[in-house]
Amino acid sequence: MELLTIGAFAKASRLSPKALRLYDELGLLTPARVDPDTGYRRYAPQQLEQARLVAWLRRLGMPLARIRRVCALEAGEAAGEIRAYWARVEADTAARRDLAAFLVDHLTGKDPTMSRTTAPLALRYAALSDTGRVRASNQDTAYAGSRLLAVADGYGGAGAPASAAAVEALRSLETETVPAGDLLGALEDALGRAEQAVHGVSAPGDDDTDAGTTLTAMLWTGSQLALVHIGDSRVHLLRDGELFQITHDHTVVQSLIDEGRLTPEEAASHPQRSLLLRALGRGADSTPDLRLHDARAGDRYLLCSDGLSTVVPAGDVHRVLSGTPEPEAAVRALVGLANASGGPDNVSCVVADVVEQP
Repeated sequence: MELLTIGAFAKASRLSPKALRLYDELGLLTPARVDPDTGYRRYAPQQLEQARLVAWLRRLGMPLARIRRVCALEAGEAAGEIRAYWARVEADTAARRDLAAFLVDHLTGKDPTMSRTTAPLALRYAALSDTGRVRASNQDTAYAGSRLLAVADGYGGAGAPASAAAVEALRSLETETVPAGDLLGALEDALGRAEQAVHGVSAPGDDDTDAGTTLTAMLWTGSQLALVHIGDSRVHLLRDGELFQITHDHTVVQSLIDEGRLTPEEAASHPQRSLLLRALGRGADSTPDLRLHDARAGDRYLLCSDGLSTVVPAGDVHRVLSGTPEPEAAVRALVGLANASGGPDNVSCVVADVVEQP
């Protein structure tokens, strides 16, 4: 078998000699022979298929460590790994697209304080948190005010004070004057205070160092709602009779769905469905989702902990939100549905209506 020089192999595989040397050092594409005296690399023609696969995966932007895993798999498994990687890229791209749209609007002078309606808008709201039918204590915190809506779901030995501390750290936004152009920045700063407050619930070395919480909150500006979201509590928007989920769960199971490894139906009974990828707590990834939502008169927002979303079907949530005019009655009905379904977890709901001021 005649071996190819590194130059000939580079040309045939469309990889540079520099890249081939790097891939050799990483154990990704080892030459068939290396001259012991000169160190000159030679490759077998049969290695071209793997080299071309590496080149294509690099074009996709796949990290070298993941390429190494793909190249070690059989063809069918490798295809599944590539499919999962690309699903994650598309999900990340969608999140960046939302941020880019906000930045374009902001930098081109679109004033986020300008209402898109002729009448000034306000919120009509209610919040309710319940222990449920199984848990001994309630680690959720729910809050609704004239400007701030929030739900936090605590976990660990000090989950209750952790969720309460996170929401309390945001309550200063009710009275702060926030410049319109710095709305998301102010919300991110408040999130930093919330994270420190959660860390303060337990000191290093205590039994409760695993204490943490999810946090999902919205800040009202008069025409928009700024959203901050970490964890698996959710926000839904009822608009024109349609119900939309406008947050993305930060859980292991959701990441598997995003990558095409799991269907939503399989996720419902997955043993790790409550395992968080992001949260406020020691050692946790606290990277938030931050975005703005334009409000319309007639909109209804629901913030809820997973004590509702994991046991009450979306159709039942839709029915209550669309058929119960008053926010107070709506939160009672939703909590009642969760408890009627066994109430396996604490459940918290905030319902807020966007209404025209009289």
